[in-house]
Amino acid sequence: MAALDKVYDPKAVEEKWYRYWTEAGYFRGPLPAAGQQPFSIVMPPPNVTGSLHLGHALDNTLQDILTRWHRMRGDATLWVPGTDHAGIATQARVEEELAKEGLSKYDLGREKFLERVWAWKNEYGNRITRQLRLLGTSCDWSRERFTMDEGCSRAVREVFVRLYEKGLIYRGNYIINWCPRCHTTISDIEVEHEEEAGRLWYIRYPFKDGSGGITVATTRPETMLGDTAVAVNPEAERYRGLIGKTLVLPLVNREIPLIADSYVDPSFGTGAVKITPAHDPNDFEVAARHNLPAITVIGKDAVMTEEAGPYAGMERYACRQRIVEDLKNKGFLVKVEDHTHAVGHCYRCGTVVEPLVSPQWFVRMAPLAAPAIQAAKEGKVRFIPERFTKIYLNWLENIRDWCISRQLWWGHRIPVWYCQQCGEEICAVADPEECPACGSTALEQDPDVLDTWFSSALWPFSTLGWPEDTPELKTFYPTSVLVTGRDIIFFWVARMLFMGLEFMGQVPFREVFIHGLVLDAQGRKMSKSLGNGVDPMEVIEKYGADCLRFMLVTGNTPGNDLRFHPERLEGTRNFTNKIWNAARFALMNLEDFKPVPLEPKDLALPDRWILSRLNGLIREVTEGLEAYEIGEVARLLYDFFWGEFCDWYIELIKPRLYGKDQKARQVAQGVLVEVLGKSLQLLHPFMPFITEEIWQHLPGKRESIMISSWPRVLPERDDNDAEKAMELVMAVIRAIRNLRSEMNVPPGRSAGVILVTASGEDRQTLQEASGYLEVLAAASPVEVKAALPQPPARAATAVTGGVQVFLPLAGLIDLEKEQARLEKELQNTRAELEKVEKKLARVDFRTKAPAAIVAKEEAKAAELKSKVAALSQRLSFLQG
Repeated sequence: MAALDKVYDPKAVEEKWYRYWTEAGYFRGPLPAAGQQPFSIVMPPPNVTGSLHLGHALDNTLQDILTRWHRMRGDATLWVPGTDHAGIATQARVEEELAKEGLSKYDLGREKFLERVWAWKNEYGNRITRQLRLLGTSCDWSRERFTMDEGCSRAVREVFVRLYEKGLIYRGNYIINWCPRCHTTISDIEVEHEEEAGRLWYIRYPFKDGSGGITVATTRPETMLGDTAVAVNPEAERYRGLIGKTLVLPLVNREIPLIADSYVDPSFGTGAVKITPAHDPNDFEVAARHNLPAITVIGKDAVMTEEAGPYAGMERYACRQRIVEDLKNKGFLVKVEDHTHAVGHCYRCGTVVEPLVSPQWFVRMAPLAAPAIQAAKEGKVRFIPERFTKIYLNWLENIRDWCISRQLWWGHRIPVWYCQQCGEEICAVADPEECPACGSTALEQDPDVLDTWFSSALWPFSTLGWPEDTPELKTFYPTSVLVTGRDIIFFWVARMLFMGLEFMGQVPFREVFIHGLVLDAQGRKMSKSLGNGVDPMEVIEKYGADCLRFMLVTGNTPGNDLRFHPERLEGTRNFTNKIWNAARFALMNLEDFKPVPLEPKDLALPDRWILSRLNGLIREVTEGLEAYEIGEVARLLYDFFWGEFCDWYIELIKPRLYGKDQKARQVAQGVLVEVLGKSLQLLHPFMPFITEEIWQHLPGKRESIMISSWPRVLPERDDNDAEKAMELVMAVIRAIRNLRSEMNVPPGRSAGVILVTASGEDRQTLQEASGYLEVLAAASPVEVKAALPQPPARAATAVTGGVQVFLPLAGLIDLEKEQARLEKELQNTRAELEKVEKKLARVDFRTKAPAAIVAKEEAKAAELKSKVAALSQRLSFLQG
């Protein structure tokens, strides 16, 4: 049996075992055998432009934990990986490369440009999947999909055509969010609203008949050039007699009506708002109700159009400045106020978006949203944590039609053609060769492409072969669970649900496991601009994949954000080393190991205790994984392995491993192998690499730990009596250790102890465990008594679990020397406390110092007071 290296080296282990697992075909998702349960999961497809970030690492670690666990449980397990074509990001990346050559996409033309994009994707698009392999993800790479591969592309066309034919996809003029930098529309949920300090300009609009005017307030004066009305609330008394009058638009002299609409908030500003249908979504709705025209005065390049009259050709913010000056000079500017408001930015590039009226393709959402709402209310899909159900429902119940067209070249092109002869609109899965109405071959395809989220909305069934009725689709749809971040519930989760219900008649997944975001130590999102990002590849290079995985999930609760504290990596590396060193110790004491039945009569108290605790751990871990309490499960594994197994059990059995009693040694070895082996199995989904390496060194013929059977709970191993007895023994050992530490007893020096308890059962337990107290607490001799006529002289004492612990100090320490040491320490502590209290008593310190500094000093004073009390008590004891 080969020994483990002295030091664990992740680099030497991880590549070896990942290659072994892949070549052995362990990741492949088989169709279920008779009686076998299917478990399926689809990977949220990362962008082909991306590289692995900590959010990906967390998301895929959680998926991998569930996948490896179900595989070990014997389920037919399929995890489908894939990537997203990322329309805006990928096209922008290639355009940047072209710009370096002094070219634009228009220089190449659409066909040649797309060739360049495909070439870029083929060269760089698999970087993130290579990185996912380094993380240890055990997905079925033979089934890897891409949102623009042949199968997914066919599914996209099929879905578009069916929705079009049902009247659920339509084309029309609508107010959209336009990014002047990305030169494409973005959906409402892709607009990031950020609070910004701006201004509120109050402008007077005079009545045509000269009888006064109306003052409106606006945050965007440049849009007034496109005003086609001013609106007031119909219930507003001050405007009731003015509704219907004609106003003259300042600077432009266009006549516009004063209308009444309940949309207007009478308490905001002046209670009157300008209506600019072409540049505000709410104004667009008002205009539709009142049959008002829409005048576009800002173009797609964020430059004023010809409709802006004398301001045509000006950049939008330069135009704002000029208009404010002109309004002021001509007496129309009433006043200006500072005003903080939410401004929409493009989620991709951060540019302020421009609402524009434009012909676009839309999905009619109300009919599709209704079944998705009902599915959540009826429990057909369950969100974990439950609170996200309300968030999901609130969005769907207030949803607007989904703009699905994008003014890009890279993506799924809209499958609609226009006959240049008769104007017929043709929507088809296959490219038409002629017009069905007039027979003309002069057909021109719509130039736009579909929103990237359209294709990813089909992911749970398109990846399994739909529209073909494949065996995989029959077996693994609906998928078992979706694991995803809280930030894409609207972008992706809701859309998959309504698409799955529409085309498969079932929800695409039964459960949605939501995790939070990975933030920096200060609770901020990680970004290039802040310079606070962490590269998972650098973490893996330094610490190993297991360390990163375990750190990301330990203690993390479902749905809550995680703060990344780099120092936690050191703690997790220490745990990794603890596992390694415990395994090395075990293997060094198993050279002569021969499996023997672990008969109850042969088991010592520590054996019964650790086997019972292991049984309880298996139960708790299994239940925790079933409830998606993955962070809590990781904590349980950590506490058991480091605390109970390493710090207690291994230490307790050393005398038997080193002793001459062969039978006792064999039993200790057998329990050691079983507990170590099953602990590795429980840890494997979390830390696959180190567990596989150690597993392969354990005695016996073994294949891979990842296809070993998940440990089962054995009711006969539950031993409450052993657990109760060991808890008492451990509590007494801790008490003795604490007393020795407090009294400064030299670590290697044995000391007699007296244990007093009225419980006969506890006395018997402690008498039988006296050898363990000697090994772990240097307690010798150990006297166990029912009572004492009087406490021993000069003895330190503690009470734990109903047991009085006495540590006689006579002859154990130099009492005078210890007393002198304590007096000096007490004197120094009091001096330090006095210094802190003087600082806190100063009025200028409490009023001028930051609250955090004051709080820190108060905490320091409290800690010093506690220390003074403890030292005084100890000194008083030594003084008799």
